[in-house]
Amino acid sequence: MGLKEEISKRRTFGIISHPDAGKTTLTEKLLLFGGAIQTAGAVKNNKIKKSATSDFMEIEKQRGISVATSVMAFQYGGKQINILDTPGHKDFAEDTYRTLTAVDSVILVIDCANGVESQTEKLMEVCRMRNTPVIVFVNKMDREGKEAFDLLDELEEKLDIKVRPLSWPIGMGDRFKGVYNLHRKNLNLFDANKTKIERDIVNIENLDDPKLEEIVGEQFAGELREEAELVEGVYEAFDRDKYLAGEVAPVFFGSALNNFGVQELLDTFIEISPEPRGRMTDTELIKPDNKKFSGFVFKIHANIDPKHRDRIAFLRIVSGTFERNTFYQHVRLNKKFKFANPTSFMAQSKEVVDEAYPGDVVGLYDTGNFKIGDTLTEGDDFMFKGIPSFSPEIFKEVQNDDPMKTKQLEKGIQQLTDEGVAQLFTIQPGNRKVIGTVGELQFEVIQYRLEHEYGAKASFKFKPHHKACWMTTDNEEKLDEFIKRKLNNIAYDKDGNPVFLADSPFLLTQAETDYPEIKFHRTSEFKLDN
Repeated sequence: MGLKEEISKRRTFGIISHPDAGKTTLTEKLLLFGGAIQTAGAVKNNKIKKSATSDFMEIEKQRGISVATSVMAFQYGGKQINILDTPGHKDFAEDTYRTLTAVDSVILVIDCANGVESQTEKLMEVCRMRNTPVIVFVNKMDREGKEAFDLLDELEEKLDIKVRPLSWPIGMGDRFKGVYNLHRKNLNLFDANKTKIERDIVNIENLDDPKLEEIVGEQFAGELREEAELVEGVYEAFDRDKYLAGEVAPVFFGSALNNFGVQELLDTFIEISPEPRGRMTDTELIKPDNKKFSGFVFKIHANIDPKHRDRIAFLRIVSGTFERNTFYQHVRLNKKFKFANPTSFMAQSKEVVDEAYPGDVVGLYDTGNFKIGDTLTEGDDFMFKGIPSFSPEIFKEVQNDDPMKTKQLEKGIQQLTDEGVAQLFTIQPGNRKVIGTVGELQFEVIQYRLEHEYGAKASFKFKPHHKACWMTTDNEEKLDEFIKRKLNNIAYDKDGNPVFLADSPFLLTQAETDYPEIKFHRTSEFKLDN
């Protein structure tokens, strides 16, 4: 099979949501339809050893949240499906933002009772920045929630995107009868006791079919006809080009927990979602069908298997064919590397791959050569853009609680911050380490992992900083002057770049006013600010 055929087979997408909207449950059900697992709910019931859960870190299992992005692949409908499951918790938003650089489209999960929540709005902002195509799955329809039309209005208003329902719920909560597929003109009847892939699909030529009353009852048949007519009158016909441009979001309704409405979603996703897309570099747009291999690292995970102390860099392939045991150029280090055991993922299961293609994500075993944003090529000298670190919101200084384990603490902090869940800043004199995060929960995770994976104990002392700003200038003299004047608020990131830790918005504005020769950047990717 040629490169173009391999590209056309692939679909790489992320699943995003507010916490508790049902994202991990939906991921499991997609794996169920892909044949990766056999029984829905098996993970929670411990009925199978092959875990479908993407929450493979112990702390995730204890707290019931996803704090690491997982990559899962399966075959369905003649396509290679690559799911990137993301942390739902807002404290891990930056990990999710970076993951969105590695996908070609997104499925957004909404809780029908809670509607659009604050985290959902932030995630959609990132999707809109890149015009990422979005499909919405309104979940938990077997519970009482907001009316379907009200939810659609809320989606348009709060997410600033047009919507187009492609399925429609019949009732809600205790009255939930099923879903009518507006796209394919058939009914899927709801059964709350489904755990396996069983479907009761009724094909009806149109909603005037008298069979409808027999199936759902007179009242529900009347409501469905009226609402479907309203949908067709209010919303424009579905336009795939507008969806691919990120201008309109198709909407599906269902209940992931009950394995309901998921196959309609998956079947339509296969039909309309984009093939792997190109990515911008600092020199040009690299298209997937470019025969020369290229890719970028969007995530690093240390100790993915604590027994083996391994560290894996997640590489999104952008163009060409990636081949095992082939030398590739690490652009930042200007060195060539080859990989004997590149892996593909199915949650905790990993297997070695000989070849991978645009859209695929492979795991590269790493001894510390990779950082997030690194580019691998077949020899060309360019870097992919758009994988920045944002300024943290909470800053804490690391306190070593066990001086006998200083080396383990240093190694642990270095590796865990390499993963991108937090940023590391060093303040001189004294080589003091300050960790910056988006939320408090990251400190709990870091503290837990330092102890359980590295045998080091640490606590954290709050630092009253407002923003971390990277600095660039053409006037080195002025930069040196500023650094000397603000020495107590100057730190260096992991690449040795100077960073101003501003204590308040006023002091940051004052610094910008007093030193117009210096540019203060809110993200680490300076070119994005220009």
